[in-house]
Amino acid sequence: MSIFGIVMFLLIAGMAFWMLLFLLGFVVPYWITLGVFEKLRPKRVFDYEEEEN
Repeated sequence: MSIFGIVMFLLIAGMAFWMLLFLLGFVVPYWITLGVFEKLRPKRVFDYEEEEN
């Protein structure tokens, strides 16, 4: 029964490792890039005023 526990531990640890690798390799850079583009995009204040009238 202890072999089953070791295998389950390694399986869960492996899944956690690959999830963290995916998050650090793809999701975090994608999130940062979207934030940077949002800050660099000019604000459209006048467009909203014209749409309301």
